Amino acid sequence: MHPRKYHCQLLVWIMIQKKRKASGSGSWSASDSITNIGKSFNLKLRDQMDAEIARMFYASGLPFHLARSPYYVSCIQFVANNALASYVPPGYNKLRTSLLQQERAHVDRLLQPIKGTWKEKGVSIVSDGWSDSQRRPLINFMAVTESGPMFLKAVDCTGEIKDKYFIYGLLKEVIEEVGPQNVIQVITDNAKNCAGAGHLIEAQFENIVWTPSVVHTLNLALQNICMAKNIENNALTYEECRWITDLAEDVVFVKNFIMNHSMRLAIFNEFVPLKLLSVASTRFASVLVMLKRFKLIKGSLQAMVISERWNSYREDDKERAKSVKEFVLDDIWWDKMTYILSFTAPIYDMLRVCDTDRPCLYLVYDMWDTMIEKVKGAIYRHEGKILDETSTFYEEVHKILVDRWNKNNTPLHCLAHSLNPRYYSGHWLHKDPSRVAPHRDMEVARERMKILKKYFPNLEECKRIITEFADFSSKLGEFADIDSIRDRYEMDPKSWWVTYGACAPLLQTLAFMLLVQPSSSSCAERNCSTYSFVHSVRRNKMTPKRAEDLIFIHSNLRLLSRRTPQYMKGETKMWDIAGDAFDSFEDAGELEIAQLSLDEPKLEAVLFSEDGDGGDGGGPGGQAIEV
Repeated sequence: MHPRKYHCQLLVWIMIQKKRKASGSGSWSASDSITNIGKSFNLKLRDQMDAEIARMFYASGLPFHLARSPYYVSCIQFVANNALASYVPPGYNKLRTSLLQQERAHVDRLLQPIKGTWKEKGVSIVSDGWSDSQRRPLINFMAVTESGPMFLKAVDCTGEIKDKYFIYGLLKEVIEEVGPQNVIQVITDNAKNCAGAGHLIEAQFENIVWTPSVVHTLNLALQNICMAKNIENNALTYEECRWITDLAEDVVFVKNFIMNHSMRLAIFNEFVPLKLLSVASTRFASVLVMLKRFKLIKGSLQAMVISERWNSYREDDKERAKSVKEFVLDDIWWDKMTYILSFTAPIYDMLRVCDTDRPCLYLVYDMWDTMIEKVKGAIYRHEGKILDETSTFYEEVHKILVDRWNKNNTPLHCLAHSLNPRYYSGHWLHKDPSRVAPHRDMEVARERMKILKKYFPNLEECKRIITEFADFSSKLGEFADIDSIRDRYEMDPKSWWVTYGACAPLLQTLAFMLLVQPSSSSCAERNCSTYSFVHSVRRNKMTPKRAEDLIFIHSNLRLLSRRTPQYMKGETKMWDIAGDAFDSFEDAGELEIAQLSLDEPKLEAVLFSEDGDGGDGGGPGGQAIEV
């Protein structure tokens, strides 16, 4: 029972008792009232029940945020509201066998309405590899729609050769289960075996496109720029970017010197309010995450190394302590760090946007162009050059970014880009003189025609949709309506097509599908962290099939819960995120953690678990441990 409701009932009961005593001959006493209240509302039993629940939490090491779960609340309320005399809770074997299968079937039934939208809205199959606590290789498969990511299954690949043919077979099986006619794209990472499997899928299914994960592509670009050891075969690029690697290694040296000794760490904690992060290299943008944290604590670090406490405790390694002090007090060292964060910020920002489950496939093409221009602006400002001058450093960075874009770009990106009404609006075009509308861009036009012919092999249908696109892009016919033109920039693209696209039914249907698709495999990688939560070191004897059932229920119940209005209000608000790190969400702002960001300081320890090893695919499943 809700506490407010309980107190209201108490007040009503006391008033009734006062009235009865006042109208009767007997006198009313406070002690009688307290005794009767206790009997009526079973206060002792309530206290005992509270103690029993608390004891279960403490004895089993259950996290306190479990109390915010709506399923915990509904369970206790069901017991309280129903007379279940002699009820015996389910035992160990029943929980892990029949009840587990029963709940999986129940969740599968609840997912049917979402599956019913696949034909109209289309679906993206997302896959990522991982290894569990026993080092068994697993591959996750998820179906992503406008409603969110739905976990489909995880395959144990122990003893298998994970070549392109094996991965192709798994993808094909999943596509057949979902329905080939419903699948828009298959998203994997950029590994050669995944790319090979993607090309086999495209050859098998005419309407399906393999899309490399944009987040993986951006992360590889950052690694090439920030970790020069990955590009030693290119002498010029290595020479231009080596200084970034050197600085990153210096930062790691400072971090390890502080973290690897308890006394130095104690001194650090006295001066620095934020913690140092041990960021696994498999985590996206790991170098930048580390540099951003150092930049935040610059003042505190400098105060620490010039303090009497630091100077007095240097007996164990004076030379290394001296080097740490020199780095931390070196303005040029910090200036280099600021410069790195400045010119990589556009790449990092795009990575953050794409590292979500939000639909952003239709934004990728423009974001790449905009990001490269911003990188150029940051480098040229730092070097004091005008845009017509040459920068050898920018040329190498530009080469890396363009090379990665060419490997990532697909006709699907170009078609989705072409269906965004905003890119045809005068307001958007006039913001930058170099911008052109999608129908005037030669590369976009060429790739768009490829995919349209793939989607519409029938000649008459292909001609029809080309005509519809011509009217849409040139603002002809019904698209010449003044409201339609005005709303192209301001209105959400999908809403615009709902409002003004009925005159072009084929193009409208295509827009409804492409404007709600993701651009990366991040949700599958985050699901690896969920797998680590379920299949932990303490539960490492669990069979892969039982672990898969638990993940299916765990992930998809969260998906279903987030679709309810109760998810964003009340005591169970956003119950499945942030753990015990927050007592409340009052000061946390609008937390988009359902979409997972990269470096929210208060959430790092919650979102990146200590025993998550990042697996084969890396990314958000990797470690970011506060120490």
